[in-house]
Amino acid sequence: MTRRLGSMISGNIATPMLLVALLAMVVLPLPAFMLDMLFSFNIALSMVIVLASVYVRKPLQFAAFPSILLIATLLRLALNVASTRIILLEGHSGTASAGQVIEAFGEFVIGGNYAVGLVVFAILVIINFVVVTKGATRIAEVSARFTLDSMPGKQMAIDADLNAGLIDQEEARRRRDEIMQESDFYGSMDGASKFVRGDAIAGILILFINIIGGLIIGIAQHSLSFAEAAHNYTLLTIGDGLVAQIPSLLLAAAAGLLVTRSTADQDMGEQIVGQLFKEPKTLAITAGIIGGLGLVPGMPTIPFLLLAAAGAGSAWLMAQRQKAAVAASTPQNQPAPPKEQRELSWDDLSPVDPIGLEVGYRLIPLVDKNQGGQLMNRIKGIRKKISQEMGFLIPPVHIRDNLDLTPTAYQITLFGVTFGEAEIYPDRMLAINPGQVFGELEGIRTQDPAFGLDAVWIEPSQRETAQAQGYTVVDVDTVIATHLSKILQNHAHDLLGREEVQHLLDNLAKVAPKLVEGLVPDSVPLGSVQKVLQNLLQENIPIRDIRTITEAIAEQATRNPDPEAITAAVRMALAHSIVQHINGTRNDLPIITLDPELEQILLKTLQASGEGGASLEPGLAENMHRNLQDAAQRQEMAGESAILVVQAGLRSWISRFIRNAIPGLHVLSYNEIPDDKQIRIVANVGRQ
Repeated sequence: MTRRLGSMISGNIATPMLLVALLAMVVLPLPAFMLDMLFSFNIALSMVIVLASVYVRKPLQFAAFPSILLIATLLRLALNVASTRIILLEGHSGTASAGQVIEAFGEFVIGGNYAVGLVVFAILVIINFVVVTKGATRIAEVSARFTLDSMPGKQMAIDADLNAGLIDQEEARRRRDEIMQESDFYGSMDGASKFVRGDAIAGILILFINIIGGLIIGIAQHSLSFAEAAHNYTLLTIGDGLVAQIPSLLLAAAAGLLVTRSTADQDMGEQIVGQLFKEPKTLAITAGIIGGLGLVPGMPTIPFLLLAAAGAGSAWLMAQRQKAAVAASTPQNQPAPPKEQRELSWDDLSPVDPIGLEVGYRLIPLVDKNQGGQLMNRIKGIRKKISQEMGFLIPPVHIRDNLDLTPTAYQITLFGVTFGEAEIYPDRMLAINPGQVFGELEGIRTQDPAFGLDAVWIEPSQRETAQAQGYTVVDVDTVIATHLSKILQNHAHDLLGREEVQHLLDNLAKVAPKLVEGLVPDSVPLGSVQKVLQNLLQENIPIRDIRTITEAIAEQATRNPDPEAITAAVRMALAHSIVQHINGTRNDLPIITLDPELEQILLKTLQASGEGGASLEPGLAENMHRNLQDAAQRQEMAGESAILVVQAGLRSWISRFIRNAIPGLHVLSYNEIPDDKQIRIVANVGRQ
């Protein structure tokens, strides 16, 4: 408890105490010993910041850098003020008057020659101001702009992964927080880089002010000769400037290192070694060129030949390691002895897989865990998500290679029938146009396999640019996973067999045995229960609430055992769940209605020909489709659900009538609207 309280107090007080100390350095005179300690601390702090920037694995792991940069800059400026005071007050007494650190940089580092000191100081300022600071500032500005521009695309990518079941709500929340932190960080770095640039300018001004002020004070107040005053004050000022410019250069380098970091989860050393020396041929060719230069007459032979030998040796060692790694990862194929063919039996006939994913041979690494494939894990996530949403266990996905497919193609099958297929590019990424983008991309034009949106296959290096232009960028694993998820959701009713229905009833019997007892087959056949559940799934209604569904089936089966009648009764029992699934928890329910005259025409048509064989006059059917589609699109543009409410006798037929033509339009009967909902009619569709 005491340790935690002490840590809390130190964390809360350390920063305010440091700011008070900075103010004290500006106002109060400091002794030379204290100035030496603070200058040494400033250099050590700069080294810690640089090393932290090198070894941090991601820029966001050093999110406090902009604040640290500001504090370090203020510390250095406060030290400049304190050292300026003591130089101007005590500089006449000699070069040791401002402490040993400034004297050491003035005497030892530049050899006591203030002309050399001025040149060294000018070079440091040029390197800091013109090269490092200017480059870091520009990179910070561009990074901040692209990070802010790419936020909508990254958010849409997270939503796409969440909807596809690739991530859960907690992971989506973590990624959104990371995006916000990233935008805050690069925005802060854009401003913090101005501190470093201003500090470099301040160093130049402080140098001239100290030299000019020291000459005036030394000659006018302390009666020193011009040469003596120039020697003392110039050496002290240059020593002070070098002590300040070295930490400033280190901080500028730290800022540049941090903003130029990639998003890979590696520190800088791993990235440089892994990317710069990835190919042995680069070292081998370099060694050959350096060795050739060493043999040119007049060139320093020994240094060039030593470097050439070191490069060639390193290239040979790297090549041997790569060969050993490839040999270790390649299985030893030993010819197996021929097997005697046995008689064919019924066991040799395998049943058709409920769900199948067939891939071309170039896509095998995506599903092979030994080669780093992650598609299997994503498919498991999709099965889990859809099973939880729909209320029954989705069968496993059987994955196999198919040599009849093109190398980069795949197809998704349900019970041996192909329901989706596409060709992808495993070495590219898919940039999907969500409807509003701000530029064109270079790549292979295509369409998103899942939703049919316009898309472009781009190089991975174009990802940030595409996101900044508003595209949703996904990898090939996500393309296949999203396509599979869409097909499973659309055809969930086809995957619900009698075996799955029996499992649902068996699980319900564990918690409500009396409800299930005597239901199947005494009251209703198992096939009728399956048909009712399939009817619900076909209209995207989850069957999670199996208890309410079973109660409604048991009650209606004694009156009318027809599956369509039972389905209507079940929908009425699930009215609250259905409306909430469509419209959320909002109390206001916007609905589209049919003109009473049109409803009467449809009812008479159904009564005359029967619901299953009802047919409309082509002109009337076309007008209905067009008017309903226009009304649904207006609701979609307004950000509201498209809900058509009709009489109970028409609901099932109209739902089938528009299911494929207007997939976003939900059809309810008046009996399925809960009493606590406020109805708001937004459109009325007539015959014309």
